[in-house]
This record gives sequence, C-alpha cells and structure tokens, in this order.
Amino acid sequence: MESYTRYEKARIIGARALQISMGAPTLINVQKSDPLEIALQEFAENVIPITVKRR
Repeated sequence: MESYTRYEKARIIGARALQISMGAPTLINVQKSDPLEIALQEFAENVIPITVKRR
C-alpha cells in the first residue's frame, strides 16, 4: 500500500464516504450502515479505487 499523508487519507476516506452516502455500492461485505465506518474499513482493506497524483 502506498504511504499517504494524513490529508490524503482524510480526502480519500471522505470522498468514498460521500459516494457511499449517495448510493454507491460498497466494495466489501459489511453489516454497518454508517458510510464513514464503511469507508474506513474499505481503506483499511485497500480496496478503494482512488489514486493520488503528486507533482
């Protein structure tokens, strides 16, 4: 897994939580209903398809 700064991590998790709250399908099987908790678990399992481009 790539090493992210805390700001990149917050942005990735926040963006994914927003996607989930707007109805996007989850990428893992979970029983939770809180989009932020789901996004955190997806990030921990490294399944979020979001990349960071650096200059």
